Amino acid sequence: MHWDPELYDTYKELRSKPFFDLTNLIKFEHVKNVIDLGCGTGQQISILAQQYEQIRFLGIDSSEEMLAKSKSFLRENLVFRLCPIERMLDDQEKWDVIVSNAALQWLENHDQLFPRLLNLLSENGQIAVQMPVQQENILNQILADLADEAPYCFQLRHMQQRSPVLSMDDYAKILFHHGMQNIHLSIKVYPMIANKTEDLFQFIAGTALRPYLNKLREEDRPNFIKAYKLKINKHFGCYPAIYAFKRMLLYGCKTKPDVH
Repeated sequence: MHWDPELYDTYKELRSKPFFDLTNLIKFEHVKNVIDLGCGTGQQISILAQQYEQIRFLGIDSSEEMLAKSKSFLRENLVFRLCPIERMLDDQEKWDVIVSNAALQWLENHDQLFPRLLNLLSENGQIAVQMPVQQENILNQILADLADEAPYCFQLRHMQQRSPVLSMDDYAKILFHHGMQNIHLSIKVYPMIANKTEDLFQFIAGTALRPYLNKLREEDRPNFIKAYKLKINKHFGCYPAIYAFKRMLLYGCKTKPDVH
């Protein structure tokens, strides 16, 4: 799936807030290496690399378009690699910190994925993951409902873009049964104030909408987009409107926290 970095970065500030809430959970003392899964343009991880110059950072992403923007963020302690997340699961290197911000929701079978990620942690390793709770976010719901309607269900060949994100209970069990300590799981709302329907459309156009547009024939896309905007406008009614975007934050470490 091709990504548009310019479109994605339209709401860069709003997309960055969960990353810093997530990384505030990480204890960086004694950390030697950090890997960012789905680093995008690399701008967010570069801020950490600048702050912790003694730590080696690696950002991986499967999008050439996104990583093309990462060159300006290269540092002595930060490199980037074009690599699907699935491929690095077979690497032998262990990581003190695995961080992933809004990327793992694109991968299937989280009941198998997360144990494999935890196996990549070093003896004192930490994992910190943020994912949108897509099944509870109204723009995703409207989009999924539209895709199930005629004629789009036929044009999309009954495509089902369902989120693989599990419940907090499920992730808590996975972390616990794999020996993680100091487990943190929360869902936080990151509100967006939209002045018009186009603002809401552009917010999702760079992410969840893309698989649907990629599946549609080019001549069918304008009608699908028009119908989607009409449904968004009907739901939100009047503007300015608030969009309560929900994200799950997940953290665990292999050692017990210090007790003072």
